[in-house]
Amino acid sequence: MEPPVLFTVENQTAVITLNRPERRNSINQALLSGLYDAIEQVANNHSIQTAIITGNGKSFCSGIDLDAIMTENLFDPRGDGTDMPDIFAACEKPIIGAINGHAITGGFEIALNCDFLIASENASFADTHARVGIHPGWGMTQLLQQAVGRRRARQMSFSCQFIDAQTACEWGLVNEVTAPDRLLDRAREIAGQICAANQDLLKVIKKLIDYRDTAPLDAAFAHERQGFREFVKKHLNP
Repeated sequence: MEPPVLFTVENQTAVITLNRPERRNSINQALLSGLYDAIEQVANNHSIQTAIITGNGKSFCSGIDLDAIMTENLFDPRGDGTDMPDIFAACEKPIIGAINGHAITGGFEIALNCDFLIASENASFADTHARVGIHPGWGMTQLLQQAVGRRRARQMSFSCQFIDAQTACEWGLVNEVTAPDRLLDRAREIAGQICAANQDLLKVIKKLIDYRDTAPLDAAFAHERQGFREFVKKHLNP
C-alpha cells in the first residue's frame, strides 16, 4: 500500500504529493503527519532548495476526511505540539503549491500556506467551513483575505461557493493558470529559477516579505533598510 504522502527530489526540488486519490486526498492523521515530515525534510536537507506540493488524481485536497475528524488527532497529528502553520512558517525555503484540482476548506488552507500557487485549468477553490460546521484553524480567515482582499474573502467564506482557476487568477489567489498536463512542468520550471538564485539572500528576502505580516508598512520598511545598512557594512565597506 502506498503512503499517503509521496516525496521525491530532483534538481534540488522536492515534490510532495498528497496521495489518497481514492478519497480525493482528504486529510487524515497519516496524511498530515506525512505532509509535516516532508516539509521538515525540505527545511533540514541542505541539498533541497525549494519544494512543490501537489495532489495525486483529480483533486489537490478535498479537506478534512469527515470519517477521521472524530476519531483521529488532526491538530497534533505527530504528538509533538506542532500544527500546520507552524510547520510551514519554520521552513525558510520557498514552497510552491501546484493545484491540480479541488482545493477545499482544509485543503485550501494547505494551498494558502504555500508561498504562491500555480493552478491547472481544472483547479477550483472553496471555503466550506461555514457549511460543514467546522471552525477554521489553519489560517483560512487570515490568509484568504490577505490573498484576495477582505470583501472577496467574505464572499467566498460566507457563500461557501467554488471559484474556478481563472477567477482565482484574476483575484490574485494564484499566479498562473496552465493546461493540466503542463502544471508540474511549469512548477518545476519556476522551482529551477528559484534554485538558480543566491540561496542565502533568497532566505533573507523571504523573511523580509513575511515580516510584513506582523508589522505595519513603516516598521517593515525600516526593518528592510536596517538590514541593507548591515549588509553594506559587512560586504561592501570592510
